[in-house]
Amino acid sequence: MMWGIDSSWTLFLDRDGVINHRIWDDYVKQTSEFVLLDGVAESISIFNQLFYKVLVVTNQQGVGKGLMTERNLFDIHTYCSELLVEQNGQIDHYYFAPDLKNTENNMRKPNSGMALKAKSDFPQIDFSKSIMVGDTDSDIEFGRNLGMKTVYVSHEGSRNDDADLIVDSLVDFKNRLIS
Repeated sequence: MMWGIDSSWTLFLDRDGVINHRIWDDYVKQTSEFVLLDGVAESISIFNQLFYKVLVVTNQQGVGKGLMTERNLFDIHTYCSELLVEQNGQIDHYYFAPDLKNTENNMRKPNSGMALKAKSDFPQIDFSKSIMVGDTDSDIEFGRNLGMKTVYVSHEGSRNDDADLIVDSLVDFKNRLIS
């Protein structure tokens, strides 16, 4: 298996654009706007069998801008979990950074706050045996800063040459992992 992955590894996933449809120049502010990408639930079900934990790390400055509340975000993550369970998939925990981009804060990616909180919650996490999957440069920088393997999900030909792997979707990543 790629990178020698076994059940001691942790998978970190960005949310918008990786798990669900990204709303460009806006935010998913309520459950009615949250749409899983095709094949994601089945892929996460496979990841649950392969990895120690599957965690979401997501910047959500829509909260900091007052466009939504933390309660809205909690409801969206609960809804996401309900959709995943239908395919036997599970996110073990959701971490989010509600702060604005210009805030001096260690939580927002590419800073490592969400990963350090995850390691505090799950001490078995070893960042050298972790993978970050995301669709922005800050996702890849986040993973690299912590010594993780990085997977960039490309949209319409976008690329990040710093990533260890470039894929078209979470399904593409799952297929490469299990082939």
